[in-house]
Amino acid sequence: MARTPDGERVNLQPLLDALDIQENAARGLADDLRTRIGELQSRLREAETHLEHLAITRRTVTGLADRLPAAPPDMPEHPDYPRILGVFNDATGPLRARDVCEALDHELLPKNIEGTRAKLKRLVKLDILTEVDTGSFARKQ
Repeated sequence: MARTPDGERVNLQPLLDALDIQENAARGLADDLRTRIGELQSRLREAETHLEHLAITRRTVTGLADRLPAAPPDMPEHPDYPRILGVFNDATGPLRARDVCEALDHELLPKNIEGTRAKLKRLVKLDILTEVDTGSFARKQ
């Protein structure tokens, strides 16, 4: 027991008991926080490893992208386009719009020849055919 300046006795035990309770609670909280920090550090390491693997995968995929074949261009919807390509697959040399019309059994009218020429020019723009000479078309190699 302690004494006051007046010489009275003071019981410090309830105060010390209260301090013990607070100290134990603070110690428990600190232990819990240390455990959670350890778990979070472990999860952080896992997340960082996963990020590294994703970065490696991205570099690998982008490094291979230039080696992949280009996707074929979208073919226009008109039914003549596949037939025109069939004509060029069977051809041994360049063809003119008139030759393609003939192979497709279209009447050799100016409107049919011009329509076919327009389709051939569109296939050139799609990089499927090439115009070797003015008005003369061939399959792109």
